[in-house]
Amino acid sequence: MAEVIRIGGLELRFLRSKDDTGGSLDLFEMTVAPTGRMPVPHHHRDWDETVYGLSGRLVFRLGAEEHVIAPGDHLFIPRGVVHGFENRSGAPATCLNVLTPGVLGPAYFRELAALVASGSPEPAAMREVMLRHGLVPASP
Repeated sequence: MAEVIRIGGLELRFLRSKDDTGGSLDLFEMTVAPTGRMPVPHHHRDWDETVYGLSGRLVFRLGAEEHVIAPGDHLFIPRGVVHGFENRSGAPATCLNVLTPGVLGPAYFRELAALVASGSPEPAAMREVMLRHGLVPASP
């Protein structure tokens, strides 16, 4: 059974994780509510990410470029490249995310969800969780 994790306007449904793929990949569906966005633009130290659009439209910023991801569109995000996303469409949008190799797993998202659920999470606390799990926040 898939694990569902909610973080503000994001819902992640983990389909496979590093724990059941021998570290090969993490695979999850992500639904982004209207006006939802990535809380903190960042880059990954140790994995690449591929995003495949399933429904709706998301705008991903990859480095200095914007990419619209609609159903059937895909985007490769190499490790080390700062990225973020937002839903400007006014309707929910869903994409499939594949992280390779699988070194993140759902634990990071559980911790982040707990911080967000606590009210107004301190930026230093969010940064610490991100860094501990291999995500490097972008400089403002």
